[in-house]
Amino acid sequence: MKYNDLQVSANKNKKRVGRGIAAGQGKTAGRGTKGQNARTGKKLRVMFQGGQRPLAQAVPKARGFKSLRTPAQVVYMDHLNAFDGKTVDNALLFTEGYIATPFHTVKVIARGELKAKVDLKVQAASASVVAAIEKAGGSFEKVATPLRQSMKEAEEK
Repeated sequence: MKYNDLQVSANKNKKRVGRGIAAGQGKTAGRGTKGQNARTGKKLRVMFQGGQRPLAQAVPKARGFKSLRTPAQVVYMDHLNAFDGKTVDNALLFTEGYIATPFHTVKVIARGELKAKVDLKVQAASASVVAAIEKAGGSFEKVATPLRQSMKEAEEK
């Protein structure tokens, strides 16, 4: 069978149950015979297991809050001394092995002293790092996180 051979209507009529034997869904109307599920009135809760303790109640819960946002990759200020006179960005930090991937947020944190003049182009830096870079004669520019290219875009360039 092919996709175009399917006999599907866009507006399917609701199944009318309990309208007699000839209608195909008469008498018990698809509910089986007797029991709690066959009765009218109050329906069962989603997690109800017939009076047994529900599984969701039995399993231990992980308390607290887990953020889905990936934390920024940290680079320390004293690492920037290796890039004297260069423009430091995600790609350079990745090739030198300071970060795991160039496609995540990078934040430079103050540690040690900065003696080199660098032009820093990353996503974030602490205020003390920005002050130290400008004091050393460099500059800081906040840029967007680089996006990963698809194979098609990479071939075009």
